[in-house]
Amino acid sequence: MGVCFTYIETRRLIIRDIQTEDAAPFAEMAADGSLAEHGLGKDCRSWIAGWIAEARELASRDNPRTSYLAYAVTLKEENTVVGSVGCSYYEDLQETGITYFIGAQYRNNGYAAEAATAYIRYFFRHYPISKLIATVRAENIASRKTIEKAGFLLTEKKMYRDVNDSKEHLYHFYALDA
Repeated sequence: MGVCFTYIETRRLIIRDIQTEDAAPFAEMAADGSLAEHGLGKDCRSWIAGWIAEARELASRDNPRTSYLAYAVTLKEENTVVGSVGCSYYEDLQETGITYFIGAQYRNNGYAAEAATAYIRYFFRHYPISKLIATVRAENIASRKTIEKAGFLLTEKKMYRDVNDSKEHLYHFYALDA
């Protein structure tokens, strides 16, 4: 494992920099469709190494106002990668938004809300940004509940075309101030 620059510990989770060795668990999450909403297809052979290299490079730059920052979410006791949390810069909105996913087999355990809440605390302590947003497709009720558990407040509902969308969808927009 390489040098870890970001390390966040919660009661059940560790959030850390993505490592090259994380390719296999992320590939499994891609295969089960867990990454589809993030624009990452099921056949990860063509992109997983590049995505990990890019995530590591962006993490080393540590600038939440460019592209994205993604970190591995692992179960503390088993050291098993179960998802990712971080942020993404929305150029069209000129805002930084939280991003996260949990692999299908690890959902419904509260890991997403726990990881999001811990990352939010870290984010506001480490960056001179006073607001985070979240955009969630209206039909993604579980993600809407997760973001609300993490403290975000609904600001509006509108048609929106996210970078990974082929067309507009109804989205719920949320905000959280430091």
